[in-house]
Amino acid sequence: MEVLHKEIKQLIIDALNLEDISIDEIETEAPLFGDGLGLDSIDALELGLAIKKKYNIVIDADDSNTRQHFASVANLAAYISSQTSN
Repeated sequence: MEVLHKEIKQLIIDALNLEDISIDEIETEAPLFGDGLGLDSIDALELGLAIKKKYNIVIDADDSNTRQHFASVANLAAYISSQTSN
């Protein structure tokens, strides 16, 4: 899972053009939105597209669990892992 965490952190940096942040600065359990990394709804859309492109997983914006999936790198990794192991 550690490898997937690093992949997702790099994906966040690349997809959102966060050149001033390193993988080590993104905490696995920290919130991605609000007080954590400070992402917004536009970032969520960009990140969703990047995840679709890299992992071939569509995250439904209307799904009630989507907010939880995007809560942290750890949550995203768990969701991606659950979708790719099927």
